[in-house]
Amino acid sequence: MALRHLTAGAATAGLVGALTALVLSTLPALAHEGEQEGEGKDAIGEVDPNFPTTSILGDSAGPGAACVDGQAAYFPCENVNLASYLPMSAIGGGRGSDVWGWTDPETDRRYAIAGRDNGTAFVDVTNERRPVYLGNLPTSGTNNVIWRDIKVYDDHAFIVAEAREHGMQVFDLTALRDVDRTAAPVTFEATARYTGFGRAHNLVVNEKSGIAFAVGAREDLRACAGGLHMVDLNDPAAPAFAGCFADDGYTHDAQCVVYDGPDNRFTGREICFNSNEDTLTIVDVTDKSDPTMLSRVGYDGSAYSHQGWLTEDGSHFLMGDELDELTTGGRTSTLIWDVEDLTAPVRFATFTNDTTAIDHNLYVKGDRVYQSNYRSGLRILDASGVGEGRLTEVGYLDTWPEDDATAFSHGTWSNYPFFENGMVVVHGYDGLFLVRPTGAAR
Repeated sequence: MALRHLTAGAATAGLVGALTALVLSTLPALAHEGEQEGEGKDAIGEVDPNFPTTSILGDSAGPGAACVDGQAAYFPCENVNLASYLPMSAIGGGRGSDVWGWTDPETDRRYAIAGRDNGTAFVDVTNERRPVYLGNLPTSGTNNVIWRDIKVYDDHAFIVAEAREHGMQVFDLTALRDVDRTAAPVTFEATARYTGFGRAHNLVVNEKSGIAFAVGAREDLRACAGGLHMVDLNDPAAPAFAGCFADDGYTHDAQCVVYDGPDNRFTGREICFNSNEDTLTIVDVTDKSDPTMLSRVGYDGSAYSHQGWLTEDGSHFLMGDELDELTTGGRTSTLIWDVEDLTAPVRFATFTNDTTAIDHNLYVKGDRVYQSNYRSGLRILDASGVGEGRLTEVGYLDTWPEDDATAFSHGTWSNYPFFENGMVVVHGYDGLFLVRPTGAAR
């Protein structure tokens, strides 16, 4: 019953959709468990405008399936069950990109917030077997582009995009409590909008400080040169400019924390770990009016320093280089940095997977790394040996079974692994997947 090698050339999209529906209906159900657009910034990932918005995987929501004998319905897997699947057509259409999550502190309901090229979808995923698409927040930009990024602070979603004149949308997530599920989906309006920049490639939020960091911003009134454009969110409905860091030019992505890692000189300081195209650049942003670059370190074989995340003890930074697989013709690789000395980080190891797909966003929770790769889906790595330079793959769900080609335009863009119940939300070009790691991947 495995469809691993079925290709678009071997069947029409309609036939593949029919086969997918058949497989989904026959495999065992999952048991419920508690400048220019994109210029130089993922530019190689820009999608052909003729790219179909109907997925080859089918145009209907799929039920869940356990991972049995290496398959969860249509999807190759290991130690990852598929709870449910929503194609793009079921959550507002367009092409999918970033995703984040929110748990309502009053009702304990869980929501996925999924970026699309024409807006942002809000999906109630409390019942992971039966997610409900609640509605859409339309883009505030003047054009549709796939690059859209979302973060959450103080029960508000903050959304940026590469769309011209977009700014940063603010949406009060408590409004989701009032949506009549029988009338969904509805169209939402933004609660507020920050216009200190127009386009931005990405957004970082430090939930402990209440500061947002827009990166890769253009049409920037504060002239932060594509670096850290800092915004105070402590009054979420009235974001206020806080400062700039522009000394290393364009920042593609970052993680900013109130530091409690091994370098005791900086305990309690606000530190940003920036993926700056060809370097890891570490910045002390405690004083928003006078941030200090602590280090700027390149590495052999750099092609495009894309994104990364700290291990929970703060001693290592795991980074994906988005273009190294293309430039070297090699396999999916993850860079391991020793950052115990913030003024002298060292890239000391590389984990190389068996796949050839391009890596994208990764996040760390406990000793697990949740890595979204374009055409090989969600890969879960064990980071318990990271101090010795070791990562080990312990599970995956391949959201694009057609191939693991070193190419863009299909597969997963990002994931959100931080729900307390263990569910992971995976999103990208082909839709929204709700999955649950099992066995060694838990």
